[in-house]
Amino acid sequence: MVDVAVIGAGQAGLALGYYLRRSSLSYVILDMEAEPGGAWRHGWDSLRAFSPARWSSLPGWLMDGGPDEYPTRDEVIEYFRKYEERYELPIERPMNVRGVRRGEDGFAIETDGGDFSALAVVSATGTLRSPHVPEYPGRGVFGGRQLHSSEHRRPEEFEGERVLVVGGGNSGAQIMAEVSRFADATWVTACEPKFLPDDVDGRVLFERATEKYKAKSEGRPEPPAANLADIVVVSPVKEARERGDLENVRSFERFTKDGVVWPDGTEERVDAVVWATGFGSALSHLEPLGVVDERGHVEVEGTRSVEEPGLWLVGYGEWTGFASATVIGVGRTARATAREIEGVFDGEASEAKARASP
Repeated sequence: MVDVAVIGAGQAGLALGYYLRRSSLSYVILDMEAEPGGAWRHGWDSLRAFSPARWSSLPGWLMDGGPDEYPTRDEVIEYFRKYEERYELPIERPMNVRGVRRGEDGFAIETDGGDFSALAVVSATGTLRSPHVPEYPGRGVFGGRQLHSSEHRRPEEFEGERVLVVGGGNSGAQIMAEVSRFADATWVTACEPKFLPDDVDGRVLFERATEKYKAKSEGRPEPPAANLADIVVVSPVKEARERGDLENVRSFERFTKDGVVWPDGTEERVDAVVWATGFGSALSHLEPLGVVDERGHVEVEGTRSVEEPGLWLVGYGEWTGFASATVIGVGRTARATAREIEGVFDGEASEAKARASP
């Protein structure tokens, strides 16, 4: 039995571990991956962070790199590995958590590598295991390849093919930028994509969003919102724009066996579709607790579950804390969560001591 079990050793789990190690609590981090890196292990080969290294770092230790160097996927993975070692985080892997249940004393955590028990649980599993693919008529009969952005690795695999890249966010733009160099590719978006100015990246967005957060907390007028979903013009995207490869079209109406049908009735052969259509929260392990709602969220106050007060959730997006789905942003909610958990344990210990006093 430990005081706290953290589920997931991606950026959110590592940030939690950093702050829990500074507390008096015993804890373990359970990770489904065989090696460090979290969701970054499943990014495509050329994936880069949207912010320079300093603004892509976890609490306590800055990632190596200059102010204008955008870390690659492999550089982030290596940084996570060294971070685990630097802070000697107690990570058990691979441990795929199948379910979390209320026990007689705390929580029973079932994994494919054995069972664990803890007085409190922090879910930090992110979204990787819950890729979203929209339903289109005929999608099941389409005979070509379909893969989600989480399965995409190298653009050379599409050389000479007719490819649709579906999704108008950062992933869609980056994948379109590289696939269009090898394939006859079309970028399919629900609406016209929104690009940030070339001199605005994740660093600037985070600074603007932080100012908005501070203004709201202090009761001051809030500055214009910073949209973290708008497309950052990293170098591959800029190069594709200069080649004229970022033209986009609205969605097709349905699939056929060999391709798609466009709104004007034209049928076109397609070899492959890449779905850059995002993710939902990966919370199936919490279903035995009955706390996951129809949106795939858990009702929280801060990061603490309202219905199950021994449960906290970190890193799933704005509903679990400001910018909590970003590497740099998750530190704030991780720190607040660790402090709150420690305060709960201290309060319970004080109450028990008071009850035991004559």
